[in-house]
Amino acid sequence: MDKAGLRRAQTKKRIFSFLMALLIVVLETGLMAYVWVAFYNHELPKAYYFWGHVFISVVYMAILFLLSVMYGGLKIGSYRMLELAFSQVFSTIITNILFYLIICMIAYHFPTPLPVMGITLLQCVVICIWVFLATRFYRSLFPPLNVLLVYGGRNKELFVEKVRTRRHQFSITASMDAENEDLSAICGEALRHEAVMMWDVPMEQRNGLFKFCYENSIEIYMMPKILDIILLGSTTLHFFDSPLLLTKSSPLEFEQLFVKRMFDIIFSLILIVVLSPIMLITALCIKLYDRGPVLYKQVRVSRDDREFYIYKFRSMIEDAEKDGQARLATKNDRRITPVGRVIRKVRIDELPQLFNVLSGEMSFVGPRPERPEIIEKYKEDMPEFSYRTKVKAGITGYAQIYGKYNTLPYDKLKLDLYYIENFSVWLDLKLVILTVKILFTPESTEGIAEGALTAAQPVNGGKAALNDKFEENGDA
Repeated sequence: MDKAGLRRAQTKKRIFSFLMALLIVVLETGLMAYVWVAFYNHELPKAYYFWGHVFISVVYMAILFLLSVMYGGLKIGSYRMLELAFSQVFSTIITNILFYLIICMIAYHFPTPLPVMGITLLQCVVICIWVFLATRFYRSLFPPLNVLLVYGGRNKELFVEKVRTRRHQFSITASMDAENEDLSAICGEALRHEAVMMWDVPMEQRNGLFKFCYENSIEIYMMPKILDIILLGSTTLHFFDSPLLLTKSSPLEFEQLFVKRMFDIIFSLILIVVLSPIMLITALCIKLYDRGPVLYKQVRVSRDDREFYIYKFRSMIEDAEKDGQARLATKNDRRITPVGRVIRKVRIDELPQLFNVLSGEMSFVGPRPERPEIIEKYKEDMPEFSYRTKVKAGITGYAQIYGKYNTLPYDKLKLDLYYIENFSVWLDLKLVILTVKILFTPESTEGIAEGALTAAQPVNGGKAALNDKFEENGDA
C-alpha cells in the first residue's frame, strides 16, 4: 500500500471508531435520560423542563465518555470483545452510581435506585450487542496489519506470543534477525509490509531502520530501551538555536513531593475510616479460620533503598517461608488459605498498607515494594532495577495497573520508570481510578510459574528469562 493509501486507511479507522464510540455513548445517554424524565424528575423540589433535561443528559454523557475513555471502553479494534465489553460495562456502572448520587443531591433525599439498576441491566445488554456488531464490522473492514518482525538478542518467542493475543490487530507475516541480516535487506523487506515491529534490535541497526520506516510512512512498533523511557520524561530546552533534553537528578520536584504527600495523608485517612468495617470483618475471618495471626509483616524496600515493614492481612498459612527462602506466590499455591484466596482476588489483603501510607513509608501510587532479597536477585541480571527506588513504593502503580503479578521484572522496570519520569498529579489520580477496574481483573493477580522463586526465574533453574538483553556498558 502506498503512503496515500496508508493515510486513507488510518483516517477511515479513526472515523469508524469515533462513530461507533459516539453511537454507544448516545444510546446509553438516551436510556438514562428516559429514566431521569420518567422516574426522577418528579422527585425534585422543583421539576426540570426541556433545557434542564438537556443539561442533565449532557452531564451524564460527559461523565460516561470520560470514564469510557479512561477505562478503555471505546477502544474498538484494540481490545478483544470480552475485554472491550467488560471495560464499557464497568464504565457504565461507575457512571450510573455517580449519576444516582447526583440525583440524590439535587432531590435532597434518596429516591429508589431501582430504575437506575434496571436501566443499567438494559445498558449492559445494549453494550454487548454493540461490542459484537462494532467489532465484527471493524474486523471485516480493516484486516490485521501486515507486520514484519525484526528481532535481536533473545526471547523473541515471548514477544511473538504476546502479539498472537492480538491476531485481530497484527499479522506477523515475516521475521528477520537484525544481527544476521544486512540493513539494506531488512529495509527492502519492510517496504512490502504495512508495519515493522522491532524487538531488541542493536542500536545502530535500529536507528537506520527507524529512519527508513519513518521516511517511507511505515508504521513502527518498537520495544524501548531503558534510556528511551527516561528520555521520554526529559524537559525540552532551547539552548540558543539548539534543542536540548534535560534529565534531572531527582525526578520529582519539591512541590510535587509536597502535593503527593498531602494526597497520601488525606486519602489514606478517608479510606481507613470508610473501609474499617471491611478490615474488621476480614480480620475476624482470618482469625476464625486457623486462630493464627491476622496481620503479616515483611521487610520491603522503598525510596532511596530504605527498608521498612509492610503490613498485609495474612493470606497464607503460618510459617509459609519456614525454610527461609524468599519466593513470590505461584499459580495454585498450596500455601494460600481459602480465606486468603478470596481477599487476594479483590486485593483486600493490601488494605493494612493504608497505615504504611499514612506513616510516610509508602505512597498510594508508586513502584511495587519488593523484598531486599528479590531485588538483589534481579540486580544480578539488571543493575538498573535499583532505579525504581528514586520514589516511594506504592500500593498501586503504573506497573501494577498495566502489568500483572507475574509480569517479567524487566517489563515492570520499564513501566515503573515510565511513571517516575512522567509523574503528574493527574497521572496519580488516573492510576487510582484505574485501580478500581483492576480489582475486578483476575489476571492481574495471577501467580508466577510453579517452582520459580521470582518472576524472572524459569522453572528449570536456568538463567533468568529477562525479556531484553543488556548492552555491554550495562545500559539497556
